[in-house]
Amino acid sequence: MRFIRNSVLLLLGFTFFLTSCNLTKQSVKKPNDAWMAAFYNVENLFDTINDPTVNDEEFLPGSKLDWNTEKYQNSLAQKARVLAALDSLDFPHFVGLAEIENREVLDDLVKTPALAKADYSIIHISDNDPRGIEVAAIYRKDFFKILATKALEPNLEKPESMRHVLYVKGLIWGGDTLHIFVNHWTSRYGGKDETAPRRARYGDFLRHLSDSLLTLDPMAHIVIMGDLNDNPNDPSITAHLQAVSPNDLDAASRLFNLSLPLFEAGKGTLYYRSWDFFDQVIVSHALLNSEKPSVRTFEVVKHHWMLFNPKSGEPRPNRTASGGRYFGGFSDHLPVILYLNVD
Repeated sequence: MRFIRNSVLLLLGFTFFLTSCNLTKQSVKKPNDAWMAAFYNVENLFDTINDPTVNDEEFLPGSKLDWNTEKYQNSLAQKARVLAALDSLDFPHFVGLAEIENREVLDDLVKTPALAKADYSIIHISDNDPRGIEVAAIYRKDFFKILATKALEPNLEKPESMRHVLYVKGLIWGGDTLHIFVNHWTSRYGGKDETAPRRARYGDFLRHLSDSLLTLDPMAHIVIMGDLNDNPNDPSITAHLQAVSPNDLDAASRLFNLSLPLFEAGKGTLYYRSWDFFDQVIVSHALLNSEKPSVRTFEVVKHHWMLFNPKSGEPRPNRTASGGRYFGGFSDHLPVILYLNVD
């Protein structure tokens, strides 16, 4: 662990002081209201082209799903519709994404009619996930000036493949710096208990990243977002990442899970036998004080048209496909959005 901590400190110490004078003096547009950051697991946003380096056979013409151009275009349109509806008045300024196949699908997504007006730029670094799903981000360059991006590998001591964490450092209105980590932790496929150690390693890794930044600047503005494939009360988050409730501001952790109170109230972002809250946002204590930027609200975006109504049970996310069956929906996850006061 000492090797991990020292390596992370060196890396983030470099990126922390990387800000050039020209960038810090550039104007960043002031939002009409709050600065908005969202996260959305878009559920298997695959194109129709065979990539021999990944397992994309399910999403190819001639597969059981019979994935084709029409279904791909519909998938883009459906996901864009959700992203465009994250806020009723404007487009989010930053959106973390999970389960995208490659840079090309991002190019197609931001050019859809529903999103074109937002003029989103793309942050993507290729990964080596055998399933061919990666994390990425889109952002509005007038409202967020990129200072640094990096793919951070959590498997520094063990050889098995794990998706990287996408680190993005940027400026928002007022000259404030945000450190954003976009995550997609190992799924529970194969058993929750059997796969728990991998999610625990992500938690340890993000804890070290956060501690390194907070050592350099105790008031660092950190946002950890992503599909963590665990609930806010699972050990990977409570014991390893050490993220606590925002209602416990006196805690020594200095990381606060905005998702926990909503989860305790019975809300969630995906539904299996009950609601789970896998898509979370965790912030450093500096974003919860009275100074700006500061957290205003954090919400699950859940419109009735995004849901499927089964014959029995409550409505749940209307997904694109499952088990070789095509449904033409949006995603099996609901998005979340964070509003920051900046003025």
